[in-house]
Amino acid sequence: MRKYLSILLKIILSIPLVSAEEECGLLNLASCIPQKMYEFIIKVLNSPIKPLLDFLKALLTEPVKLSLFSSLWAIIIYVISLFYGILMLYSGFNFMISGYDAVKRAKAKEWFMNLFLMIVLVQASFFLYELVIDLESLLTAGTVNLIDPYFFMLTADNIINIGLQLLFAVTYVLSLFLTIIILVLRYIIVVVGVVFTPIGIFLYFIPPLRSYGKLILNFLGVCIFITFFDSLIFLVCSKLIEIPLFENFKILIMISALFFVNILMFYLMFFSAIKSALKTADSISVTVASIAKYFA
Repeated sequence: MRKYLSILLKIILSIPLVSAEEECGLLNLASCIPQKMYEFIIKVLNSPIKPLLDFLKALLTEPVKLSLFSSLWAIIIYVISLFYGILMLYSGFNFMISGYDAVKRAKAKEWFMNLFLMIVLVQASFFLYELVIDLESLLTAGTVNLIDPYFFMLTADNIINIGLQLLFAVTYVLSLFLTIIILVLRYIIVVVGVVFTPIGIFLYFIPPLRSYGKLILNFLGVCIFITFFDSLIFLVCSKLIEIPLFENFKILIMISALFFVNILMFYLMFFSAIKSALKTADSISVTVASIAKYFA
C-alpha cells in the first residue's frame, strides 16, 4: 500500500503548479480545462481543412507542369511550319511586284520582318510559355510567403472569433472548395494553353486573323497571372485582421477573401473571354459585310 502511495505522490509532485509554456497546472485548472477543450475542438475542425489549404497553396504557387503536352506542342509546330514556305513566297512576291513604289516596298519589308519574328516566336513558344509560368510562380510564391501561415486556419484567440467560426465554418469550407475548383480549372487551361500558344502567335501575325490571335494570347495571359492577383487579395485580407477593428471577425475576412478571389477569377477567366470573343466576332462580321457590300 505504501508503495502505491509513494508512486502516486511522485506523480502528483511531478505535475507543475504553473507551466510557462502551456499555462496549465494545478493552480489554474479551472481556466486551463476550458482552454484546452477549445483548442481540441479547433484542432478537430482544422484537421480536414489543412489538406485543402495545402492543396490551395500548391495550386497558387507551384509551376504548371507542361511536359505532358510537349509532344502535342511539337505536332502543332510541325503543322504550322508547313505554312512558312507559302508565307515567304507571298512576301517575296509582294516585294517583287512593288516595283518603284516606296510604300509597297516598305510594307513588303515589314511583312517579311513580321514573318521572321513570327517564326522565331512560334518555334520558341514552349520555352517562352514555360518562362512566363515560372516567373508568375516566383511572384506568387513571394507574395504568399508574406501571408500569415495561420490566416486561413480556425483559431481560438477570443470568444467572438470562436462563436463566429463555429457559425460560419460550413460557409468557409464551401467557399474554400469553390476556390479550389476554379483553381483546378485554371490549372487545366494553363496546361493545355501551351498547345494554343503557337497557334495564337501564328494568327496574331496574319492581319485578317490578328483578332483571334489576340483573343487566345490575352486569355492565356489572364489565366497565367490571375493567381498573382489572388495572392495579393489574400495578403491584403491577412493584414486586415491585424487591425483591432477587424481582429474579432477573422472568419468573415477569410470568407470575404475567398469570395473576392472567386469573383475575380470567374470574371476575368470566363466573362472577359466571352466578351472578347463576341467583340471579335462582331468586328469580323462587320469586315465581311463591308467586303461583300464592296463587291456587290
